[in-house]
Amino acid sequence: MLNPGGGRVIAALDQGTTSTRCILFDHDGRRRGTSQMEHRQIMPKPGWVEHDAVEIWRNARRVIADVMAEDEWSAADVAALGITNQRETTVVWDRSTGEPVYNAIVWQDVRTDSLCKKLRDGIGEDRIRRITGLPVSTYFSGPKIAWILDNVDGARERAERGELIFGTIDTWLTWNLTRRQGKALHVTDVTNASRTMLMNLETLEWDPALCEAMGVPMEMLPTIVSSSQYLGVVRRPGPLHNVAIGGILGDQQAATFGQACLEPGEAKNTYGTGNFLLLNTGTVAQRSDHGLITTVAYRIGEELPVYALEGSIAVTGSLVQWLRDNLGLIPDAPAVEDLAKTVDDNGGCYIVPAFSGLLAPHWRPDARGVIAGLTRYINRGHIARAALESTAYQTREVVEAMNRDSGVSLTTLRVDGGMVPNDLLMQFQADILGVPVTRPTITETTALGAAYAAGLTVGFWESTDEIRAMWSEDRTFVPDMDADRRDALFAEWSKAVERTLDWADPEADDAPI
Repeated sequence: MLNPGGGRVIAALDQGTTSTRCILFDHDGRRRGTSQMEHRQIMPKPGWVEHDAVEIWRNARRVIADVMAEDEWSAADVAALGITNQRETTVVWDRSTGEPVYNAIVWQDVRTDSLCKKLRDGIGEDRIRRITGLPVSTYFSGPKIAWILDNVDGARERAERGELIFGTIDTWLTWNLTRRQGKALHVTDVTNASRTMLMNLETLEWDPALCEAMGVPMEMLPTIVSSSQYLGVVRRPGPLHNVAIGGILGDQQAATFGQACLEPGEAKNTYGTGNFLLLNTGTVAQRSDHGLITTVAYRIGEELPVYALEGSIAVTGSLVQWLRDNLGLIPDAPAVEDLAKTVDDNGGCYIVPAFSGLLAPHWRPDARGVIAGLTRYINRGHIARAALESTAYQTREVVEAMNRDSGVSLTTLRVDGGMVPNDLLMQFQADILGVPVTRPTITETTALGAAYAAGLTVGFWESTDEIRAMWSEDRTFVPDMDADRRDALFAEWSKAVERTLDWADPEADDAPI
């Protein structure tokens, strides 16, 4: 226990795909303050998605300052800081100056497809999956590092001289928070490291052969640490100066922790920019035969790591954002539910949002989005409803794959994230799955999971049993659709998915900047 009685709240810095938040949680897991800022989505070419890492760091400082000023909290009030982040998004920066050499390449980006093909031909998909638990995909960080080194002038030479370092967003934030007099913590936790396609899933260490195959100098890589452990203190002058950093978790693992899915067989689904369904498999890394990822769920201190099967869906909430920003169909995201309620069903319209390919269980970077089943009958309401329903259909695909891998059918689904206040979506999700869907009292469990990890480190919470006891249900949505209709709708969805395949050649966009 590092800080007994030394703070009234835990701060969680939650850096997501579209925004950055800082939330303060008290001992009962209640929010005591929150601040949030969106950042730009930079899309230089079709299939390319980037963020400005400096903008993200600037926004992180702003939301921290804002939430601390809200009720005049001081650093002495904060027992610890936990960090959670969009995973796989890749930053390479100068070790001395802290200046990124290129924009952060986002997890959704597909520009590295040609490198992934070379890896499949060279090392082989099966060997890489055996070592890392991951399929060879543009989704993961390793190929993104290689692309930056090969396409930014002088970057590879600088990396080989030891001048450049790599990190996912957790590493980038921690490095900046702890930077002082030329020194900074260069770390990542096991959950984020497990998403690079460079970490051995059994040893929890970087794999030299994979690093060599991808052309990533190992000197660039951060030290791998546990998800819940003391890392150091915030050295950056400001409202959290000298506060202990007690935990790091990738966002979906943080949501799993925040949902108290702490026993094998417990699962949650997060509805955010994308959807991510994780099933706790305990201390055994269970391999998937049906298009899922084997990943690290969390590791507490020196305890054995806990693993999970994961189904990753690239586009769900960001489809609603697309309706708002690209089509101007709605003024804000919550308005999509009201618009969808103006019709009784989708009118035969299906949207498959394969904006940058399809992830689990398909793993098809060649797919591109379609709107299928259009007739003169279709109106704005049908489009809105089809957008929401696409989230539920994609989730069913992943649930069916998870049922086949685990050999046990899901009996209930815990949900969280920005989309779950949408009652229409949650009811349709229960209907299309045929199982109850349970929404917790606190739906932003990503930040809560990061707070739990940090709080355990400093003794703010004594054990995971205490965390489990704090979980509470807000509402359970019970299926109200007959099986024949459920299966007929899903069959139509599957036809629409087929229309997305073999559309693009991602390798054609894999060109130097």
